Amino acid sequence: MREADGDTYSYARDYDVIAGLKAFADRTGICLILVHHTRKQKSDDNFDRISGINGLLDAADGAFIMYKNKRSDGDATIEVSGRDQPDKKFMLTRNKETLCWELSGEKSPEYTEPPEPVLEAIGNFINADNPTWDGTATELIEKLELDIKPNALSLKLNVNAGKLYNLFFVQYSNKWTHKAKLIQLRYDADHRS
Repeated sequence: MREADGDTYSYARDYDVIAGLKAFADRTGICLILVHHTRKQKSDDNFDRISGINGLLDAADGAFIMYKNKRSDGDATIEVSGRDQPDKKFMLTRNKETLCWELSGEKSPEYTEPPEPVLEAIGNFINADNPTWDGTATELIEKLELDIKPNALSLKLNVNAGKLYNLFFVQYSNKWTHKAKLIQLRYDADHRS
């Protein structure tokens, strides 16, 4: 990944290496998986065992760490931590016949997705009493008194259209007119049938 030199490894150097790789992955639309060594020192937080952890994790979207309690163990654990996902812990057992790791359980902490204020505001606005609304992102922001930029609102709605429907039965769509991009919100009164 990088050439060895006389400099000591630092947070900034680790961050720069991963930030460059992340920028490449984001630009090309691919997922990069990097394999990195761990220190032998134990820690309360297993992610502290990844050498250069602060610079590496701050630049990356997430990390997986796989470890065994003893080198000869047939059981292992994979822990997952990252920006856009809840922490997870998976238990694995090595199949002696196939020599493959198989999932044997999960010990992840309970996770409750945090509320999304924009979706909640739309869910409170569009309902059986007010089943439709059409307008621009700017008009919706003004109507709901939201603190968000129009392009960020449009992106949030595009990404969370399914969640908006599942939580509040509000169908989201958009269309371009010769003047602007319009947002269309419709309450599904038949959602229970």
